[in-house]
Amino acid sequence: MDIESLIGGNLVVLLLAAFVVLCILLGVRIVPQSEKYVVERFGRLRSVLGPGINLIVPFLDRVAHKISVLERQLPNAEQDAITSDNVLVKVETSVFYRITEPEKTVYRIRDVDAAIATTVAGIVRAEIGKMELDEVQSNRAQLISTIKVSVESAVDDWGIEVTRAEILDVNLDQATRDAMLQQLNAERARRAQVTEAEGSKRAVELAADAELYEAEQKAKARRITADAEAYATGVVAKAIAENGIEAAQYQVALKQVEALTTVGQGEGKQVVIVPANAIEAFGDAFKMLKGRG
Repeated sequence: MDIESLIGGNLVVLLLAAFVVLCILLGVRIVPQSEKYVVERFGRLRSVLGPGINLIVPFLDRVAHKISVLERQLPNAEQDAITSDNVLVKVETSVFYRITEPEKTVYRIRDVDAAIATTVAGIVRAEIGKMELDEVQSNRAQLISTIKVSVESAVDDWGIEVTRAEILDVNLDQATRDAMLQQLNAERARRAQVTEAEGSKRAVELAADAELYEAEQKAKARRITADAEAYATGVVAKAIAENGIEAAQYQVALKQVEALTTVGQGEGKQVVIVPANAIEAFGDAFKMLKGRG
């Protein structure tokens, strides 16, 4: 074997080895976890490679698109919308999405971000146009949920999943703000007047209740006094009916004695004037007491 044959044989081996290495390099694709590869064969979709080691046919297949499947955020966008009560508002929105089917995204839509932004703007205008301004302010969570569902339905053919849609702010023009401020002040004044009127009404009701309670208590006291007097009168009448006139005279004499005793028990030095018939009263009382004893 001459040198030329040896060199030729080594060259073939080297070329064959280089071809094998090239086939390996072209046929083996390692896909990162955050990406998917779209493979084409002669310009047509062949397959979508997932994360890990993948094999393709060298020279026939090629990786045409490397698509990130990480969640993305569209730039915050602001669009005008008119509510059902003809109020112009500026709505600032933010949308998060991720690509789930790259083969649909790369072959059905050119500019994904612009397409989603346009879709969101149209849906926001349509949904706000169905609501009054107060509903937009108070039902923001419901509005966000409706917009998210509508956007998901619209971009489903693009292999995109909308993970979150947010309404960051709802701004009004200055004229509308001034009108709302006047309305708010008027409502506050009305509530203050209503509160004051209710307070006055309650005060009148309480005063009337107090007067009624006082009248009821006085009537009750008079009724008790009358019952007591009637009872005392009945007792005296019963005593007179059972014991005759002497019982009445005995009660009168006893009261006179008690009255004189009370006067005589006063503090200090005093002169007690006794009526002329007081002695007779004492005598009568003593006689009656003695007779009862």
